[in-house]
Amino acid sequence: MPKVPALVRRDEFTYEIPVSEVPGMRVPGLLFSNDSLLGAVSGDPSLLQLANVATLPGIERHALAMPDIHFGYGFPVGGVAAFDLGEGIVSPGGIGYDINCGVRLLRTGLPVDAVRPHLAALVDRLFHEVPSGVGSRGGRALSASEIDEVLAGGAAWAVDHGLGRPDDLLHQEEGGRLAGARPSEVSESAHRRGLRQLGTLGSGNHFLEVQAVDELFYPEFARALGLVPGQVVVMLHTGSRGLGHQVATDFIERMDRRLATEGVTLVDRQLSCAPIASDDGARYLGAMAAAANFAWANRQAITAAVRRSFSAVFGAGAGDAGVEVVYDIAHNMAKVEEHRADGSSRKLLVHRKGATRAFPAGREEVPEAYRPYGQPVLIPGDMGTASYVLAGLPTSMERSFGSSCHGAGRRLSRHAAVRTFRYEEVTRALAGRGIVVRSTSKEGVTQEAPGAYKDVEEVVRVAEGAGLTRRVARLVPLGVVKG
Repeated sequence: MPKVPALVRRDEFTYEIPVSEVPGMRVPGLLFSNDSLLGAVSGDPSLLQLANVATLPGIERHALAMPDIHFGYGFPVGGVAAFDLGEGIVSPGGIGYDINCGVRLLRTGLPVDAVRPHLAALVDRLFHEVPSGVGSRGGRALSASEIDEVLAGGAAWAVDHGLGRPDDLLHQEEGGRLAGARPSEVSESAHRRGLRQLGTLGSGNHFLEVQAVDELFYPEFARALGLVPGQVVVMLHTGSRGLGHQVATDFIERMDRRLATEGVTLVDRQLSCAPIASDDGARYLGAMAAAANFAWANRQAITAAVRRSFSAVFGAGAGDAGVEVVYDIAHNMAKVEEHRADGSSRKLLVHRKGATRAFPAGREEVPEAYRPYGQPVLIPGDMGTASYVLAGLPTSMERSFGSSCHGAGRRLSRHAAVRTFRYEEVTRALAGRGIVVRSTSKEGVTQEAPGAYKDVEEVVRVAEGAGLTRRVARLVPLGVVKG
């Protein structure tokens, strides 16, 4: 078993893996954490994964890990790395199998008191309207020509086909469409997997959650986001489904073959990669962008289902209860961005796996309405604890390439969670707190039990203390549909 690299504490929220810890490291590893969270990761193989990322060609400044770090494929979940466009690589393991898995927050015009008497009916309706579970199908059926339009058009395609409103696109990362998509690079098997999955939630940690705004920490930004205490909101978490998974599988195999042909041996074969400037690198990035657009269209289709659900439960007079998009953010992506490196500003390819952008006020990538405050960052907790809206800070650009965490982060693997928790105990505890849960399987609940995750309060405390984000609003769960 390879030795887990040692950490050197640099300040209250920052730990470093020196370049001497693992042969071939080109830059140090950097972990944002604190005393409370470090016990869950100390000695964990995710730290070795972080050090291994630091061996990749063209990497800039540091290999980074967010406070929600845990073991993943290739990169640790919560991993961030930026690469020079000329000398660097792109690695599917640094993006993940669920390309553009992301979080969307929707606000409503309803207070908790108006929703609580109808909560069970609302959660039941959401469970009916949004197919969920392993391999879930039954979403909007697409023809072969339509799916290519989705891969090119993203959320805008969904809006154009009756699944939303034009102003929904104003408050999504990239406007819900990543440029450079190449649907022709998405394999036939990936196409087939996507034909019946638009508008579906999937499984694992994907969810649809009815929440209440509990507390505001940055009232000015909260007002710009349309959030007030006691308001009902809806948070959804899902990605590109089987289509994105197949894109990752196809290109990992392609890059494995390329490396074998060239006689290249990596420190970890899960870091399979290709030069950014190569044909394989360009083809993967085009396919990745296409899968990302499928994910944005998927979340847009689910938004339409949420609106239908509110209309059905609260009646025609309530319309769709004023359901509006607050923001939509991706956490499995690689993007070309402008950053300072070696004393100058230049374009780098930033991989974020289980991590999100956290750009500060003034960046043109932030929607105009939010630009005076910074980019909204959405941090789900678990189904029994709080979730957070955060805002990106200027110091994030220097510290983390404008990145932050994407959630609480797992403390236990899914297998360990199933062994540890019992469905009846989890649902009874949640019901005792007034939280309604629906899932297609008992395992879907026990795998995602609150005790399987790190303390989201500590994760957010580290992100704030490290200068990546600041708190805007705290949200608490009312009802949950689990994947």
